[in-house]
Amino acid sequence: MIRHTLKRLAAGAAITALLAPSLTSAAGTAAAPDPSQGDGGVPAFYGWTEAVSARPGTMLRTEPLPDALVLENAAKGVRILYASTDGLDGRTPIPVSGALFVPKGEAPEGGWPLMAWAHGTVGVADVCAPSFAGRSQRDITYLNHWLAQGYAVVASDYQGLGTPGGHPYMASRPAAYSVLDGVRAVQGGDFGLSKKVVLVGQSQGGGGAFATAGYAQSYAPELDVRGTVATGTPWVTAKTFAGATDGARETPQETFAYILLILYLVQQTDPSFRFEDYVSDKAMPAVKLGATGCLGAVAERVMADGLTFNNTFLKDPTEKLAAVFGQMGYSTLKPAAPVFMGTGGKDVDVPPPMQKALIIAACREGARLETHLYPELDHSGAVNGSLKDSTPFVKKAFAGEPIAGDCAGSWAAQ
Repeated sequence: MIRHTLKRLAAGAAITALLAPSLTSAAGTAAAPDPSQGDGGVPAFYGWTEAVSARPGTMLRTEPLPDALVLENAAKGVRILYASTDGLDGRTPIPVSGALFVPKGEAPEGGWPLMAWAHGTVGVADVCAPSFAGRSQRDITYLNHWLAQGYAVVASDYQGLGTPGGHPYMASRPAAYSVLDGVRAVQGGDFGLSKKVVLVGQSQGGGGAFATAGYAQSYAPELDVRGTVATGTPWVTAKTFAGATDGARETPQETFAYILLILYLVQQTDPSFRFEDYVSDKAMPAVKLGATGCLGAVAERVMADGLTFNNTFLKDPTEKLAAVFGQMGYSTLKPAAPVFMGTGGKDVDVPPPMQKALIIAACREGARLETHLYPELDHSGAVNGSLKDSTPFVKKAFAGEPIAGDCAGSWAAQ
């Protein structure tokens, strides 16, 4: 994934119902910008200065996307700003940005079925928000496919990307709230959308989509979530984290950039944590680059400076990192609707053993999973490489056809 996005992200950074939270939260003011957490560099559209509605999913404002950011198979692209709930504290109203793409042609009876796209890692700086920076060619191809199938696509930037406040990278509840409220916002507007929605995501967004499916049951029970498609889906525990990061202990790897970005989540959730107490002088430029650059730029700096786990940290950060693993977990491993999970056999970003551990655990909890292993595909290749299987899955999910799952015969069960 990192190699796939290096060029695009470097360029992107340079170019300019019964809603429980609405019953318990008061309107709030958007967070003050914090450049140390990546705020700044985006147009005024993203900076909401009025009180934020206490009703999650309220549309705050919209504007047409620049032509260069409108997907080829979309009749129109709209940049959106809507009210959501801070997923870290679970109560504070915040603004979140994103985009909506509407298919070409006439909407079917009942409106366009809606797909909620959860994007993969782009970084933590505002300038990395896809509704501003644009998307990789891989993601453009993928989303154009779904538009061609007659599905509208709402794509949240997530909490703190584009909008003020830190982006809680890899934290599952913030991503879930952002995605669910994006669905609420566009379904409540005049966009010709149906009430049916399928969640879809890759990598960070694969985890985000899986988390969204779980949180939908409590946070947005009025939404008609028909299913979930997740590829390259992480499950971060002490065991899976150790297995996924062992290779970066002594050898520079682009994937080490993910760990440096997780440090921003640690900083957001632990006021006592300071980069200077843990990060070496050698690694500090790469860490600080996360506040202004995107994933590709951070990964390039990791390789240029020869950074490894052992030469980056002045003292062992394991305890601090482990403290946020709970934030990166899932509220349930048994979403109400069926889940498609695609795994690249050559994935080095989210290694197959990590994905396999999630599949096994979810199957044990009784989740309805349809699992697919693509032995010759890597992390990025599994996105479009899985379409031959995920397309009929999505069609059945929208139609309400039974999807029993294959836990008993899953590749992960072998």
